Amino acid sequence: MHKINKELDARGLTCPLPILRTKQSLAEMTSGEVLKIIATDPGAAIDFQVFAEQTGNTLLSMSETDNEFTFFLKKK
Repeated sequence: MHKINKELDARGLTCPLPILRTKQSLAEMTSGEVLKIIATDPGAAIDFQVFAEQTGNTLLSMSETDNEFTFFLKKK
């Protein structure tokens, strides 16, 4: 289990809102901290992988349970 510094509930939001809210949350965090994101947008799985690649943040893990996606992002 990851040590979580901040949690973002993006359930019910559709692209691009989960990514935009994630950017806002990461901006308030320091390097090395971990953000947990919960989203329901089916496109979120791809969106967060691409976001991590483009921004240099690390996608530590991703899981899906009952149409809810949980992501753990480590700020670069």
